[in-house]
Amino acid sequence: MAHHDHISASHDAHAHGEGMDKKRIWSVFFVLLALTALEFLIALGFVHHWAILHKGPLVTTIYIILTLVKAYYIVAFFMHLKFEKSSFIVTCSIVFLFIIYFIVLMLIEGDYLLHHFQEHPLYPNK
Repeated sequence: MAHHDHISASHDAHAHGEGMDKKRIWSVFFVLLALTALEFLIALGFVHHWAILHKGPLVTTIYIILTLVKAYYIVAFFMHLKFEKSSFIVTCSIVFLFIIYFIVLMLIEGDYLLHHFQEHPLYPNK
């Protein structure tokens, strides 16, 4: 009976960390390193030093996309979400989307209140 428990425990441990050998860890590390180097190259080289790109929506969009790709790699491989069941991944994704939706709503509401109170102050000057 003890032998069966040992086999079951080792099988569960192997199933949870499947695919995360040294080669995979190093490849994910180098992908994250390359993405970070690309961000620094864009920020310090293309924007500030060579002035090929100018600060604006394009550069901000590039930063957001690169950051989301880095976040995916960190969550998928180092937090082992890629190796979980699909229902758990969907549950975590839905919660994440609701949090982002809540943040966007709060930013829109805050912007509205900022402009509304500037146009119509609560205590007008007499």
